[in-house]
Amino acid sequence: MSKTYKIAGVSALALMLGAAAPALAQSAQDSIVNPNAIDDQIDQQRFNVEQQFDRANDSYRFGSPNYREGLSGSASLGYAGATGNDESQNLNIGARLTHKAGPFSQNLSFLMRFEEDDNESTVKKVYGVYDGLYDFTPRFYGFVMGRVITDGLADEVTDEDLPRGVLESDLTQGERDAIIARKIEQDAFIGIGPGYRIFDQPDLAWRLQAGVGQSYLKFGDGRSESEVGYVLSSRFYWGINENVFVTMDTDALNSDEALRVNNDLGVNFRITDAFSTRVSYLSDYNESRAIRTDNTLGVSLVYGF
Repeated sequence: MSKTYKIAGVSALALMLGAAAPALAQSAQDSIVNPNAIDDQIDQQRFNVEQQFDRANDSYRFGSPNYREGLSGSASLGYAGATGNDESQNLNIGARLTHKAGPFSQNLSFLMRFEEDDNESTVKKVYGVYDGLYDFTPRFYGFVMGRVITDGLADEVTDEDLPRGVLESDLTQGERDAIIARKIEQDAFIGIGPGYRIFDQPDLAWRLQAGVGQSYLKFGDGRSESEVGYVLSSRFYWGINENVFVTMDTDALNSDEALRVNNDLGVNFRITDAFSTRVSYLSDYNESRAIRTDNTLGVSLVYGF
């Protein structure tokens, strides 16, 4: 059976948090005369783009992150419920915790997503990411990383699992069982290893880390598999000038099942506080898939005057 393992860190959960934000604002097409409906969506779009810049310029690229000593963090809750022509509910609960004690810094991120449409659950997912770094010297450090994703609907066939134009009632029992057998109920990975900062300057930062870990998969039909995986990660930053910087994040996970590699190259332009652009190219390779490589080109632009 073809399986896909994902490599995750704090930045990966940030993507989940950004994608999972509930649509609390009134949609533009439902507004009659209120301009705030579309204004809210424009603000959200700008916020999403700014998040992409912040993730590209994350503090982990530059030595030990400058967290304050002790425990800090934040939590958020979002809920949206609709009645009338559409019966739906969305609930998102997220939290980030950071703890720093001298050379040891830890991050824990957690997200719960629940969505319901016409009294039928469509999303029941829980995400968790742990990331810890211990600085032995300014350049040499050790890391431990862990992640888990749980899908509470893995033992059911949902609309997202069906081909376009096919209803669940059209499926035979064998087809239904085959879909559930491919769904992943729990996807977890934990790894540990050393890391080294080759460059650690304000305008040039590059760190490499490699380690060994254990991955675990539980499928919708109750089967489970675990195997040892080897992780190699690279984080590169080059500040060409005060307005333009390039980032490239590379992660590779190799195991008996397959080699998986993803690479995210981004060119970021912040000409002024009002004008920012980011061009990114994401490649995702998995040798267990029929089509092994997926490529995505992204362009983000923020302009104010």
